[in-house]
Amino acid sequence: MSHTKKAFIRICVALGVVIITLILKYTVNLNIWIELGLFAAAYLVAGYDVLWKAATNIAHGKVFDENFLMTIATIGAFAIGEYADAAAVMILYQIGELFQRYAVGKSRKSIAALMDIRPEEVTVVRNGEKITIHPSEISVGEIVVVKAGDKIPLDGVVKSGECNVDTSVITGESLPRHITAGDNVISGCISLDGELYITATGTYDDSTVSKILDLVENASSQKAPAENFITKFSKYYTPIVVILALIVGIIPPLVTGNYTDWSYWNIWLKRAMMFLFVSCPCALVISVPMGFFGGIAAAGKRGILVKGSNYLELLAKVNTVAFDKTGTLTKGNFAIVDVFPPQNRQEVLQLAATAEQHSNHPIALSIAREANADRSAEITEIAGKGLQAKTGEDIILCGNLQLMKDNGISCPETLDGTVVYIGKNGKFVGYIVIADEIKPDAKEAIAELHKLGCKTVMLSGDNDSTAKAVAKTLAIDDYRSELLPQNKVTELQVLKKGNNKVAFVGDGINDAPVLAIADVGIAMGAMGSDAAIETADVVLMRDNPTAISTAKHIAKKTLNIVNENIVVSLIIKLTVLLLTLFGVLDKLMFGLGMIVAILADVGVCVLAILNSMRAMFVKKNI
Repeated sequence: MSHTKKAFIRICVALGVVIITLILKYTVNLNIWIELGLFAAAYLVAGYDVLWKAATNIAHGKVFDENFLMTIATIGAFAIGEYADAAAVMILYQIGELFQRYAVGKSRKSIAALMDIRPEEVTVVRNGEKITIHPSEISVGEIVVVKAGDKIPLDGVVKSGECNVDTSVITGESLPRHITAGDNVISGCISLDGELYITATGTYDDSTVSKILDLVENASSQKAPAENFITKFSKYYTPIVVILALIVGIIPPLVTGNYTDWSYWNIWLKRAMMFLFVSCPCALVISVPMGFFGGIAAAGKRGILVKGSNYLELLAKVNTVAFDKTGTLTKGNFAIVDVFPPQNRQEVLQLAATAEQHSNHPIALSIAREANADRSAEITEIAGKGLQAKTGEDIILCGNLQLMKDNGISCPETLDGTVVYIGKNGKFVGYIVIADEIKPDAKEAIAELHKLGCKTVMLSGDNDSTAKAVAKTLAIDDYRSELLPQNKVTELQVLKKGNNKVAFVGDGINDAPVLAIADVGIAMGAMGSDAAIETADVVLMRDNPTAISTAKHIAKKTLNIVNENIVVSLIIKLTVLLLTLFGVLDKLMFGLGMIVAILADVGVCVLAILNSMRAMFVKKNI
C-alpha cells in the first residue's frame, strides 16, 4: 500500500472518530475523560508522525520547524481544554500534507514518464551470436540490434537496416525520422517499423540519454534566488513566531492585571495557539520549489532541458536575447534565394553553373544543384574576383562586383547578402543572390520574443552584407558582423551592461565561451553535443528557434506563479494574524475560530500547491 493511501486512511479514521465523539458529546452526557480519550485517540492517529518528527528533530538540534509549531500548538489546545480543536487541527494539517504528496507525486510521474527512455536490456552481436545484456556492458564499436518497438540504447551509426524512428521523447518532434545505413542515431529514440544494426560510437554513460537523465536528476540541486530566500526566511521566521506566540499568550494577562483570572488566561493562550497555527510557513516552503519543479517538468515535455530552477528564474528575467547566426537562425547550408531577372532565371543559372562547374565551394554547389553546366567550357580562375568560362565564341564572367567593374560591365550595387554577378560578352546578364537558408520558424521565434518584451541581437562571423540581410529578413533589432569568437564575448559583455539580463543562443560547440559568460546560455539542437550539455544552462533538444520563445514563456509563467504564491500566502496569513490578535476570530460561532486559524495555513498551503501545479501545464500562448 502506498504512503499516500495509508495517509488517506488515517485521515478518514481520525475524522470518523472526531465526528462520532462530537455527536456523542451533544446527544448524551459523555464523560469528560471518555471525551478526552476519544479526541486524543483521533489526534494520535492523525498526527503521530508529526509528534515523532518534532521529537527527533529536537533531539538533533533542529527545533524550529512546522512539526514543532504544530506539536506545541495542539498540545497547548489540549491543555486549555480545546480537545476537538486540537484533533481537528491535526487532521486538517494532514489533509494539507496529503495534497502536497499528491502534487509532488504527479510532478515526479510527469518527469519519470518524460525520462522513461533508457532500456534495461539490449541485444548485442558477439562472436557471431546475439546475446542480451545490460546497455552499460556494451563497448565502443560493438554491434547493437534494435528491433521494431525497441529503444535505441546508445549513440551510434547505422551499419545496416532501415526504419522510421520516433525521436519525440528526445527532440519533441512529432514526425518520425527515416533512418538508413550510414545515418547517425541517438539513444532514447524508438524504432517504429524495422530492425537496425547499430555500431556504438560511445559508451552507455556517455550516451545522450544518460546525459539528459543526469541533467534532469540534478536540476533540483540548483536553487533559484526565490527558493534560497524562502529557505533563509523560514530559518529566522519560525523562532520569531514562537517568541511572538509566547508574548501573545503571557504578556496581556500580566500587563492588564488579570493574571488571577483563568478564563482571561484561557482567551490569550487560545489566541497564542491560533497564532502558531496561522504562522506555520508550510505554504511558502512547499509551494515555491514545487512551482519551479513544475516549470522544469513543463519545459522537459517540450524537449527543453533546464539545469536548475535558478536558470529558470534568470530566463524569466532575461530582456535581451543574443543569437549566433549559422546553425541557430539559419540551416548552415547555402541556397539560392533570388535570381534576376526572373524571366531569364534558367539562362542566368546555366551560365553560372558553367563557370562554377569545377568548384567545390558551397556557393558553387548550390548553383550546380539548380542547373546543368556546359562541360566543354574552358575555365579560368580570376583570383579574389571570380571565374571566366569560354564556350566557343562566348566569354562568360561569374563573380563579384569588382569582376564586373574590371570588365566595364555596369551592375546594380545596392544588394544585401552574397551576390554572384553574371556577364556575357561584355554585357550584364543577371545576378544570383545566395544566402545561408533561414530556418522556417526563425521569423516566428523573433516575433514571439518581441511580444515577450525581449530585445533581439544577432552576433555573426559573416560579412556585413550577409548579416544585415538575415537581420532584416527576421526583423532582428540589432546585429554585429565579422566577429571572431573572442569578439562575440566582448560584444556580449557590452550587452550585459546596466541591468540587462542577457541570454545567448548558440550551437553549443563553437560558441562555448559565449554560452559560459551569458546570464543564461542556451544550446539549440544540441543532441549528443558534450560542449552544449556541459556549458549551456538550458539545452534545447529540437533544432527549432521557436523553442527559445517557448522556454522564455514557460519561465515567465512559472515565476509569476511562484510570486503569486508568496504574495497571496503572506497577505492571507497577515490578515488572519491581525484578526486573531484583535480577538475577531474569538467571536465566531460554534468555536470555529481555531479552525479558521488552521485553514489560514492548511487552506493557503493547498491553494498554493494547486497553483504551483499549473506550472506543469503551461500552454504556449504568447
